[in-house]
Amino acid sequence: MVEELYNFLRLSDHLISSGMPTADQLSEAAATGVQVVINLALSTSEGALAEEGQIVGALGMEYIHIPVEWNQPTRENLVAFTHAMDAQRGKSILVHCQANYRATGFITLYRINSLGWKKENAFHDLRRIWNPADYPVWEQFIEENLPLE
Repeated sequence: MVEELYNFLRLSDHLISSGMPTADQLSEAAATGVQVVINLALSTSEGALAEEGQIVGALGMEYIHIPVEWNQPTRENLVAFTHAMDAQRGKSILVHCQANYRATGFITLYRINSLGWKKENAFHDLRRIWNPADYPVWEQFIEENLPLE
């Protein structure tokens, strides 16, 4: 079941996020209607599928890889993610990384910056998985990429 993905979150009818999927879980995601897979992990991350792009494509889904260094997320990564999310609006999307930390962090920033969500609402899902205060690089990255009040 797709819900068995590591740190799985159903964020809306068209958006789920998780940690690293297996090939079988990608197949299940396709079977449940996922149309786009956005991978924020590195190809060298633990559990990464060497041929993820080919697997996703063979399952009829679109694959977007935006490799985000865990210890050095960049504004360019966030801009690429924002463009990808905007371009895929209306489609069913799985955003994943290794443990659903990068994914929920980027989704939170996207919700605030692009969709106009209030911070307290946008951070709710992220906090179900992790706390950026435990990772100073991410706490700073998120803070620097929030809109000015």
